[in-house]
Amino acid sequence: MSAEPAADLLYNEVEDELRIPLRALLADRCPTGALLTRIESDELYDTKLWAALGAELGITGLSVPEEQGGAGAGWRETAVVLEELGRAVAPVPYLGSSVLVTAALMAADESRVLPEVAAGRRAAALAVPFSTSPGRSFPDTVRLSGSTLSGTVTSVADALPARVLLVPATGEAGPGLYLVDLTAAEDTVVLTPRRSLDLTRQLADITLRSAPAVPVALGTEAIRVLEVALTTGAALLASEQLGVAEWCLTTTVTYVKERHQFGRPVGSFQAVKHRLADLYGLVSQARAVARNAVAALDAGSPTVALEASLAQAFVSEAVVETAEAALQLHGGIGFTWEHPVHLYLKRAKSSALALGTADRHRSLVALLADLPPAV
Repeated sequence: MSAEPAADLLYNEVEDELRIPLRALLADRCPTGALLTRIESDELYDTKLWAALGAELGITGLSVPEEQGGAGAGWRETAVVLEELGRAVAPVPYLGSSVLVTAALMAADESRVLPEVAAGRRAAALAVPFSTSPGRSFPDTVRLSGSTLSGTVTSVADALPARVLLVPATGEAGPGLYLVDLTAAEDTVVLTPRRSLDLTRQLADITLRSAPAVPVALGTEAIRVLEVALTTGAALLASEQLGVAEWCLTTTVTYVKERHQFGRPVGSFQAVKHRLADLYGLVSQARAVARNAVAALDAGSPTVALEASLAQAFVSEAVVETAEAALQLHGGIGFTWEHPVHLYLKRAKSSALALGTADRHRSLVALLADLPPAV
């Protein structure tokens, strides 16, 4: 049996061209100064930036077919967007709406709300705890009674700006995935903000009290669709984490070139140069692993679950190491609230827990690769 051809991990011309206007928009609408001001306000999510991503750039539905209101591109292009959003730690619900929910709706062939979600006119959130990894049992904290849902889901990402929820629930007929329209739900859905480590991606608890719901997938199909969404999310989260790590590395290199001690740039000291060289290698490895995961996803590879877990097992720890080093190498200024490096460290730490920890994904790798247990 011949081996599958190696995936092309290099960025193509379309991906490079997509990055340019997005980076310019983020530099204009989401500079670090404005971001530091925003986290002190009551409006942590940037709804205007979210609208611009959809209306001006049309990138909130990149992976959605054109006939369903999307751009007809793929997950590779979506990964480039996530890299840039990670570089800016942009407070928008892209991961929740354009990745998790979009992947689920596409897998379920659900077209009633997909065009609105793809256009960015209605942000959506998957109502599972943000720590939920692929391979977990189907959630059972929400129950279906008739055509309404009741229950509580804790620590949901991107729920606060959402207008649509995709909710896993169980009933007499078994598991199911249901749409809840928050515009029409009125007092039947309560969103309670959580005290979140990452101020650029706030979590919320969702309480449903006989909330009207529309079925999307039922039974084993619901289990499959939810697994597709979580696997897609884990694979693409690695690209966002890569963007965070790249910002930390490039910003730190710039800083140590400018910062002087004992009449010399800090970056000229051998220990600093060695540390940055190690980080460069680490980020390069993270890029390869993240690109491999999204290439498998885009190609519909049968090993996508394995590649997604490999990416999370490596990249989630690499981004934390890079962010911690950035904070340390920035010296005293890095420990102040006025410098943005703390936002990147918090995003790195919180994303390392999202959609499964590195240890959880290593266990999944062992299971998916049929490795023998440790002795």
